[in-house]
Amino acid sequence: MLNRRLVELFRWVDPGPASSHLVSDLSGWWRDPAVLAAAGPALAGLLPDARPTVVIAPEVTGLLLGPLVAVATGAGFLPAYKEGGERRRVAPMRWAETPPDHRGRRLRVGVDGRRLGPGDRVLLVDDWVDTGAQLDALHRLIRDCGAEAVGAVALVATCPPAVGERLCLRALLTGDDLPET
Repeated sequence: MLNRRLVELFRWVDPGPASSHLVSDLSGWWRDPAVLAAAGPALAGLLPDARPTVVIAPEVTGLLLGPLVAVATGAGFLPAYKEGGERRRVAPMRWAETPPDHRGRRLRVGVDGRRLGPGDRVLLVDDWVDTGAQLDALHRLIRDCGAEAVGAVALVATCPPAVGERLCLRALLTGDDLPET
């Protein structure tokens, strides 16, 4: 039911002449109260034995999706920020650099270093995993903090199967499930 609704509400949009490709428009998902109510439990259900103590999700969409999964798993939530964002960070941040993403960019993602440590079991959450670059960086950061990554979940995964296996990634949809561009 949720998967069908995600496909129905999904759109590709043309961002204009400066862009070389269409981009995904997920705003229909966030506008639909049934999708919001079902997303957290559905994603948590993809790794039912994970037993996380904390969910980490990268901004921007992760700040919405991560807490939904955290509530469904009974875990806490810790946002992962991208360096250079507008938000002023006063906490001592722990940073990791991503491998090149789908546009060839390298980003730095970070979490509040006081909030993650040994004994934490971390479930990573993202809306869309294409290259897995941000999740790769977060895996390193989690390991460097002495915590354990117990898996990753996403609404959509279009990454190569080897990337999904390495990240222990489960997703509700693949690129094949979505309408063509």
